Amino acid sequence: MSVSHRARAVRILGVVSASAALALGASGTALACNISEFSAEAKCDGDKGVITVTDVDPAGVPATVTVYLENNGADVKKVGEQVVKGSREGTTITFTENWKPSAEYRIHVKATPYVDEDIKENLVTPATACKKAEEPPASTPPASTPPATPTPSASASKPAEETDTPAPEPSESESTTPAGNAPGPAGDSNLAETGANSNTGIIAGVAAALVVVGGGAVFFGMRRRGANSDS
Repeated sequence: MSVSHRARAVRILGVVSASAALALGASGTALACNISEFSAEAKCDGDKGVITVTDVDPAGVPATVTVYLENNGADVKKVGEQVVKGSREGTTITFTENWKPSAEYRIHVKATPYVDEDIKENLVTPATACKKAEEPPASTPPASTPPATPTPSASASKPAEETDTPAPEPSESESTTPAGNAPGPAGDSNLAETGANSNTGIIAGVAAALVVVGGGAVFFGMRRRGANSDS
């Protein structure tokens, strides 16, 4: 083989080797870590807002993720910072942040010596804020129970004549007056004074009987005396 052919072969081999080295270096860098392997999203966890960052780096290179709240292109505050080790399936980290609708956040990723930059396009939150969990409807109040009918007391159930209330005592003038000699109207007072009442009739009957008995006794006495004189 001539010198020229040998030199040409060496040159070709060197070019191929350099190309392979560059290809391997590029592929190694791509496999190690890349900003395109990171993504961010604003979500709701119940009634609270959160920001999640997912790393799908299959090499699992540790990367520091920092989240900033933006306003007119400037950092307003630092929300938080966490370290994530990616995986082929994806590894997600969560930042608690009660974000407002249409807010803007900058997410910076640093994985030395591969990545030190922001995720392309800042994160903009949804236009609707997180809603509070709906409370269960209040239970229907129980139907009102009609008032119980009051039970009549024992005293109310007794007839008027059976009540224990004592009758008023008669006055002195009423208690001394006999039932049959109740004073009548003013026009009848003379009849009461002459004995024209039930007791007067009884007394008159007894007196008449005594008169009859007395008269009979006198009659028989006189008759016996006459008989004795005749003898």
